[in-house]
Amino acid sequence: MAYKCLDLIENEFQDKTLSSTLKRMLESKIPEIRSHMERKISKEFVDWLVDIRVVRRNLGQLAIGQASAARQREEDLRIKQRQAEEQSGLSLRGCVYALEEDDEEGGVGGDENDSYSNGKNDLFGFDLTPLYRAYHIHQTLGLEDRFKQYYFENRKLQLTSDFQVSSMTPFLESHQTFFAQIAGFFIIEDRILRTGGGLVSKMEVENLWETAVGKMCSLWAYGYPVDTLLNVLSKHRDKYHELLLSDCRKQIAEALADDKFEQILMKKEYEYSMNVLSFQLQTSDIVPAFPYVAPFSSTVPDCCRIVRFFIADSVSFMSYGWQLDFYDVVKKYLDRLLGEVLDEALLKLISSSVQGVSQAMQVAANMAVLERACDFFFRHAAQLSGIPLRMAERGRKQFPLNNARDAAEETLSGMLKRKVDGFMTLIENVNWTTDEASQGEKIVGALLGDSVKRFNANAKMGIDVDIRLLESFADNLSPALSEGDAIQLKSALAESRKLINLLLSNQPENFLNPVIRERSYNALDYRKVVTISEKLRDSSDRLFGTLGAGVPGRIQKRNLWMHC
Repeated sequence: MAYKCLDLIENEFQDKTLSSTLKRMLESKIPEIRSHMERKISKEFVDWLVDIRVVRRNLGQLAIGQASAARQREEDLRIKQRQAEEQSGLSLRGCVYALEEDDEEGGVGGDENDSYSNGKNDLFGFDLTPLYRAYHIHQTLGLEDRFKQYYFENRKLQLTSDFQVSSMTPFLESHQTFFAQIAGFFIIEDRILRTGGGLVSKMEVENLWETAVGKMCSLWAYGYPVDTLLNVLSKHRDKYHELLLSDCRKQIAEALADDKFEQILMKKEYEYSMNVLSFQLQTSDIVPAFPYVAPFSSTVPDCCRIVRFFIADSVSFMSYGWQLDFYDVVKKYLDRLLGEVLDEALLKLISSSVQGVSQAMQVAANMAVLERACDFFFRHAAQLSGIPLRMAERGRKQFPLNNARDAAEETLSGMLKRKVDGFMTLIENVNWTTDEASQGEKIVGALLGDSVKRFNANAKMGIDVDIRLLESFADNLSPALSEGDAIQLKSALAESRKLINLLLSNQPENFLNPVIRERSYNALDYRKVVTISEKLRDSSDRLFGTLGAGVPGRIQKRNLWMHC
């Protein structure tokens, strides 16, 4: 505020001042005031540099303790969840309760919404306000680059001067402080990197980290060759992930082998949460009514769980390494899991186990849902790796299960073509020169026949869909026919359409009204209606069931004969 006032006086009022004495005073005092402000803010920043050296040790000790406790909690949670899945009798191929534990201690250096999102924490004096105030004022004074250089050099000097292990103190007594200083230093730098508005760059933090690694590697003089440990971790990264991929390959094979190619029925909300919301597979934010039939089979949530465990294990392993940014490594192996392991397993399933159009349609539906799941996998990996989601989206390539998706589509298409070819061969058995027109219609005749003993609401809706398709086919074919043939083709579906309309009606008793029957159901034979209504035995069809079920049905049947 003082600088804004000074800037306003200098730019707006100094030239307009009529008093020459006052004007000379302003010309001499404004630079002095500006210098005084710079010294004042610099002193505040220097005091902050001193204070933060004390804070970082306590902060590092807290972070190390919480990180250790968090890893233990994650491992315990993973064990409990797997035990719950085994005890449920569903293993990885069923619905289990979500096991969650509250983190009472909070996090250190977590996401942008944690306790340090405003740049300070009163408990440890982790207050970045003096730093950001100094940075902002130096920007305003046009001294941004000089301040950034001054900050980086001082922080680097702190890093190299404070990380000295005394030879007078046993290492086992001093190493905790040593590593706590390192942890605290980079927790602070990470926060400044995320919220400092360009005060430090990622490359500068990496350079500071390399300096710290060099200090840690120097511990070989105390009998602790840390550089060898880091090299071992780096060399065993590939081997660890190969073992992880191998384990996932077995689990995926078991999951696919147990798939019954049936849509999952979810009776409770927690089942929907575990199988849909957990992997962001929902197409709407509205929770459906239960029981809910998902469009996918057990393959989808089973494989999603396996992939999610893979991501968590990969990130957990990489977090012990020396890299600050390891998302690219996690993504590399995630691509392999999806593009090699899961894609190949699905290809094998399609080529060896899919039999019939219904199974092929289910696999094709699964592939559409897995495409949404893959988006979730990469976002989840980015979140666990601590990088912005926009970077994960920018690095995405094509759908990793592309081969399996193409194979599913080709398999389904091939089956449908063979079905059509089979129908076309029946043309040879059609009598195209019949002497008499066929009486009745096949759909109504099928319901009247002895082969249909009973049908319900689902059958009614299925027949309605079939008739709609036939009507659409007739409409599309009409332009190629003569007017008389087109009318005859459409009229062939009239009896079936009116029968289904009556069966689907909420007021079937209207059929007993001669006026309504003549207007809406004139193509129906009342004898056929009575016979077919007696076969409708679904408990949910109480409105129509009175025409054909039990004693009330006989009364209605008598009334129907009388009215007709």
